[in-house]
Amino acid sequence: MTQSHTSTPLPQAPLGHGPVVSRLALGTMTFGAETDEADAHAQLDAFVAAGGTMVDTADVYAGGESERIVGRWLADRRADVVLATKGRFAPPAGSAGASRSALVRAVDSSLGRLGVDAVDLYLVHGWDPLTPVEETLDTLSTLVRAGKIKHLGWSNVTGWQLQRIVTTARLGGFVPPCVVQPQYNLLDRGIELEVMPCCLEEELALTPWSPLGGGWLTGKYTREQRPSGATRLGEDPGRGVEAYDTRNTDRTWRILDALTQVAQSYDRPLSHVAIAWLLARPGVASVLLGARTLEQFLGTLGAAHLELRPSDLELLTAVSAPGLPPYPYGMIQDTCGVEHWRALGTATTAPA
Repeated sequence: MTQSHTSTPLPQAPLGHGPVVSRLALGTMTFGAETDEADAHAQLDAFVAAGGTMVDTADVYAGGESERIVGRWLADRRADVVLATKGRFAPPAGSAGASRSALVRAVDSSLGRLGVDAVDLYLVHGWDPLTPVEETLDTLSTLVRAGKIKHLGWSNVTGWQLQRIVTTARLGGFVPPCVVQPQYNLLDRGIELEVMPCCLEEELALTPWSPLGGGWLTGKYTREQRPSGATRLGEDPGRGVEAYDTRNTDRTWRILDALTQVAQSYDRPLSHVAIAWLLARPGVASVLLGARTLEQFLGTLGAAHLELRPSDLELLTAVSAPGLPPYPYGMIQDTCGVEHWRALGTATTAPA
């Protein structure tokens, strides 16, 4: 295989109307859980040395330890990074996750753990059905005016939720989000139904998490043998959205066969091709990379400099097309001439 990383600085892109960031971002969910502090700091050092700027964490990662680890590294490196964190899933007693009391406490707690006066990007980690979105946006806007937050985003929302957030912000005079952070990869293209079209319409950037599908798109799993050993699915085969029995399907293996074919033609790891495909998708500004070890992390950085041939992009897009449910999406496309699903390479009917 060719060299896994390069001295060429990582390319940059704007987060919608927000800051300019590196097109590969460092996700820190493993810090303090699967990755100890020394290895975490080594990843951060390598990332900045490669020209990386966006570091993403959250208050719930390892019970706040991820933020503390990042904060101790940041002590003399604050100017080197665009710092993002998230809150929503650890509200105080008697309040909902995105309520005023929860967010004020969450932001102040995150700033304390990170050891900073402000974060460049604060994301609400998911929709809160118990709190009016006006309250959430008013609270976040107040925190922006107080100088504790510079830009806003959301993670893990549906299309209607995202549109309501954006419209409420516009009509209410609140600070609008500039970015959405969803799961998105060759195996899970569900955001193309509603979330991505909304982002493109409203000029919001996308920063996908799980670009390698929880390890599936590295080629380390096989259809003949269930995973075992020191891998995510080896230790927990039922883990989250990437569970082995959930993704062990004919579609998954068709995608992996095509991914292998393309990767071999470039003499690159499968991971590089999977990330390069994602970086070429509409609206994607930066892709979150997370790894247990420095070696794993360095092995993905070279993906930023891989530009796939149009024919290879078309092959991967076609083989991974999730399909449109016949109603209402297929009918709308057929009768109203809606082009965004065609442009995204999403099939007109649901797959068999």
